[in-house]
Amino acid sequence: MNHIDPTLAGASVELGDDFADIREGVRAVCKGFPGTYWRELERTDGYAEEFVRAMSDAGYLGALIPEEYGGAGLPLRAGCVILEEVHAAGCSAAACHAQMYMMKALLRHGTEEQKRKYLPGIATGEIRFQAFGVTEPTTGSETLKLRTRAVRDNEGYVINGQKIWTSRAHKSDLMMLLVRTTPLEEVKKRTEGLSVLLVDMREAAGNGLTTRRIETMVNHQTNEVFFDNLRVPADALIGEEGQGFRYILDGMNAERILTASESIGDCRYFARRSVDYAKERVVFGRPIGQNQGVQFPIARAYAEYRAAEMLTRAAAALYEAGKPCGEEANVAKLLSAEAAWDAAEACMQTHGGFAAATEFDIERKWRDCRLQRIAPISTNLILAFIGQNVLGMPKSY
Repeated sequence: MNHIDPTLAGASVELGDDFADIREGVRAVCKGFPGTYWRELERTDGYAEEFVRAMSDAGYLGALIPEEYGGAGLPLRAGCVILEEVHAAGCSAAACHAQMYMMKALLRHGTEEQKRKYLPGIATGEIRFQAFGVTEPTTGSETLKLRTRAVRDNEGYVINGQKIWTSRAHKSDLMMLLVRTTPLEEVKKRTEGLSVLLVDMREAAGNGLTTRRIETMVNHQTNEVFFDNLRVPADALIGEEGQGFRYILDGMNAERILTASESIGDCRYFARRSVDYAKERVVFGRPIGQNQGVQFPIARAYAEYRAAEMLTRAAAALYEAGKPCGEEANVAKLLSAEAAWDAAEACMQTHGGFAAATEFDIERKWRDCRLQRIAPISTNLILAFIGQNVLGMPKSY
């Protein structure tokens, strides 16, 4: 086992309410989007257009883009703080968070021409970079066996295949797409032969690309995406052909860390709601929070949240320092998702029957937290990663 102490690896872990100005600013934006806004979106199956615009106008969705391309040039930790505060306020970052974790892959592996062409528009919100095409219906988490193919010819690439659970594809202008450019049986290593393409969906829609919405238990605006002889230019390739799996892993570490921060925000939301209600709700002549049966689950969920928060901070610090962080990113995602779920359960139990009333917003956030345990990665797969890649036990799949 190789344990990395962030303080010894050239990484610095901030404690307390770091990026205080950003926290205050995000909270100010979120005040304009109360529970009634999110409940109406669920009722109409709508996309959070106004919220995304407000976050873009305030500069938060361009926070990780370097200043030379129109962004704020902030580190990954700042992105974590933004998403955490969105969820702590009772809002949802699902409408726009993909832009942040895909941004790192584009910045690290994209060409200068790609960056100058797209990043300024992404920074202002004129271009939406929200679709991440990886998962497929038949392969699921078996990413190395994906079947979507891109064949190179004189004019670029011709893409055929299908993706699923591609959230916001119908609302995005750009898609980061993982495809196989060399058949699996022709590569020496299973991790070779995959490539990443940056697809301009504005040009692709109706010309070989179609989407179909999937209804889900939460309003994540997800889709199936079909590719039928879709042509994209050669300069759509990000990085080196055949090395895309490495780039996607880099982006997935950022994804784990950023979505873990959303769960941290959910922990804070549920803790606040639970404590407030436990103190004000009086039954049998005493506040229900005086009863250990109510108090202890809330306290335990809070303790789990604090532990998950520390590892999430460490993972972000390692990522930003360019250090290996696969273990920390995955464990942070696991612990934060479990902590958020336990906090949600404690909040549901504390509120009793009122928790089921949509006007309290608890059931909406509770459903969101349940999804975090299976998306963007199942906690079981994280446990397999830890068992095999960290603890060195035999590979289970």
